This record gives sequence, structure tokens and C-alpha cells, in this order.
Amino acid sequence: MKSITIQGTKRESVGKKSTKALRDAELVPCVVYGGGEPLNFSATEKAFKGLVYTPEAHTVSIEVDGQVIPAVLQDIQFHPITDKIIHADFYRLSDDKPVVMEVPVRITGRSKGVVAGGVLRQSFRKLKVKAIPANLPDEIVVDITSLKIGNKLYVGTIKTEGYSFVHPDNAVVVAVKMSRNAAKGGATADDDDEEEVVAEGGDAPATEEAAAE
Repeated sequence: MKSITIQGTKRESVGKKSTKALRDAELVPCVVYGGGEPLNFSATEKAFKGLVYTPEAHTVSIEVDGQVIPAVLQDIQFHPITDKIIHADFYRLSDDKPVVMEVPVRITGRSKGVVAGGVLRQSFRKLKVKAIPANLPDEIVVDITSLKIGNKLYVGTIKTEGYSFVHPDNAVVVAVKMSRNAAKGGATADDDDEEEVVAEGGDAPATEEAAAE
């Protein structure tokens, strides 16, 4: 997985007064957890541009006072009115310790159901995966070519290599629904309109569809 660098300055004080002063100076208060005592630091909001304002997933190299800390973003808070970043939490990475993070879903192929007039519904733009840092994927690729009207593609049917999903196996990632135009044109769904489709190998889950997040 790609990594970006965030240059930071260690915070000597973490009270409300100092936090407000940082924000007034257009700096973001941050904390790194894991691996001992939390590290409090601040960074410019511009430093987050390549991490937050992008559809891609990245790990982070935090550089503070000559120290380089590999981490992942765990939580970020925005001002409710200005939408400025007001706080960020990071988690320190260890080579042998699994971490959870969101990874974008990339759809490939053209669904047979969409060609027939159906509508593709994507429930997840990102999926949470769990893996050691070396196995974190840049993206989750799902091929929808075989999806017909009435078909659904489940989390549990997506092939993984070195990582697992932090979602129920029966959570629906994408589905092809009947559209009004398809119905008027005489298109029909498969005999079993709840057909489960396997993506990139694996067995379809036996449980019923779970509500997508």
C-alpha cells in the first residue's frame, strides 16, 4: 500500500487552551496511539490533503522531531460549519500486528443485467479490511460482468489474499435491480431473483442478505 508523509511538531501541552491556539494558527491537533505512550503532535491541514481528500487508501509516515512513525489514520473530526479538520487520531503500525482500515472498492466489467436494462446499486464504496501492514491492499477489485438482473454480490464471495473483511459475509457489496424501463421492455430477472454471485472465486454465503452499512 502507498504511504504519504506528514510532518509534525510535538505538542508540549495538550490542554484546551493550547488546542484552541493550534486551531487558531490553522494547525491540526493529532495523536498517535499504540506501541507505548500516546504521542501528541500538530500538523498543517495541508499535510492531510493526500490522505483525506482522495478516494485512495494510504498508510502514513509521521515525522516528528526526527522520529519516523508508520501509522494509519483511525479517526478524523471536522468542524460542523467550516468543514476544517479539527483533530486526527492515528494508530502506530507494527510489522506483525494486524490493523483495520478502509480500502476503496473498484468495480470492473459491465454487468449483463445492466446491459439488459437493470440498475446497478453499490452499497459499499469502501470496505474495512484487517491485515498486517505488508498485506494491506490498495483496493478491492470486483468484477460484475456475470451479474444479471436480481443478482447480488456478497462480501463473503470476494477472494482475499492475506487479509480478511471486517463485515458479515452476507453483506451485499453490489446488486443489479430491475428498473422501470427494463420492466416495460419485458426484461425478466432470473428464476431466483435472490441469486448469489461469486466474485473472483469462493463459495457464495448460505445466509440471507444483511443490511448494508
